[in-house]
Amino acid sequence: MRLYWIWFAHHPELNDGERARLMEHFRDPEEIFFAQGREDIPEELEGPVRKALSNRDLTQAEKVLERCTREEIGILTFGQEAYPRRLRNIPDPPMVLYYKGTLFPMDALPVIGIVGTRHPSAYGLNMAQKMGFQIARCGAAVVSGMAMGIDAMAMRGALTGDGQVIGVLGCGVEQVYPKSNRALFGDVERFGCILSEFMPGTPPHKWNFPRRNRIISGLSCGVLVVEAPERSGSLITARLAAEQGRDVFVVPGNVDVPGFSGSYQLMREGAAPVSCGWDLVGEYAHRFPDRIRKDLAEMPAGAPFSQGEGPGVKVAQTPCAPAPVPASSGQSDKKDIDKEPSGLYSDVNREKPKLSTDEQQIADALKDGPRLVDDVIAETGLTTGRMLAAMTMLELKGILRRLPGKRIVLN
Repeated sequence: MRLYWIWFAHHPELNDGERARLMEHFRDPEEIFFAQGREDIPEELEGPVRKALSNRDLTQAEKVLERCTREEIGILTFGQEAYPRRLRNIPDPPMVLYYKGTLFPMDALPVIGIVGTRHPSAYGLNMAQKMGFQIARCGAAVVSGMAMGIDAMAMRGALTGDGQVIGVLGCGVEQVYPKSNRALFGDVERFGCILSEFMPGTPPHKWNFPRRNRIISGLSCGVLVVEAPERSGSLITARLAAEQGRDVFVVPGNVDVPGFSGSYQLMREGAAPVSCGWDLVGEYAHRFPDRIRKDLAEMPAGAPFSQGEGPGVKVAQTPCAPAPVPASSGQSDKKDIDKEPSGLYSDVNREKPKLSTDEQQIADALKDGPRLVDDVIAETGLTTGRMLAAMTMLELKGILRRLPGKRIVLN
């Protein structure tokens, strides 16, 4: 019964190692709950079992179960078949996972963890979004800690790439943290799932996040560090991944930028540098031949899937085809390197890219300068999901950038 799993997972007198040893001997927590007096208990488990049996109060577990039912929070236990095998095999797997959204078979496809600093450079943000988008296009799922900065941008990129996403929290699964990511939380819950081992109502204490990191790496085939300074929680995740036998990848950055000092330390320790999503997803092509597609990773940002090709485009994403580039009508003595920039978006396309209806509405609303995101939503009438998706596409096209204070502006 789930009641006994909740009791066991949050038992205050047991640590992760003791829980793991108990589960190697007993079939489930209900058997542990009623194990008093059994003669076949191994001597090395006498201490943990005695601790567990000294507190058999189910009051807290009953309250948690009731709250999950009331707030439509799912419960996945270690004993269920749907529990991910990769996570099951780490040294200290969580006994219970609470979730919102829809669980998908995580063992059936490659899962890539993307982590990085909460205070990234513009280059780091751009690479996080690009990598999330391309990894999703390749057919892999993206898991992150849902923090601001690299985590959030990678998730936005994956959502725009029509990918499966998993957010792992260091607090209760119904807690939106940070508050600025409320729209992102809604999209992840809608198109993927949000997980936490912490019972509903648990606030985001700082000591919870290192524990959360082992779940991110445990669910993953490999972990990508986009940008990490010398002292970064991302390095904890990367080292946990290595200890768990996962691959570690790094996006190289400027050696003079302090935000990449931790990233370069990981490369010195053997992490593989990558420059695009296929660099790492391709490593798992032999394990998931029916899931991985390199040709989709090479499609331009915003290009739609053709009929019957890959998953359908989500409602929150509105793709548009890139504008055609006209053929040259004559020869020029100038070399390509000498050509003058052709306008505002010369670093993205040679001519202004074509916009979808949603993207054009946002661009029109920003003609007079920076605006609050909420004000643009109110003016355009777009849903939060469509607004998020269109903003991401505009960023990928080099047309829009985000400012502090939830403001956006045209480049």
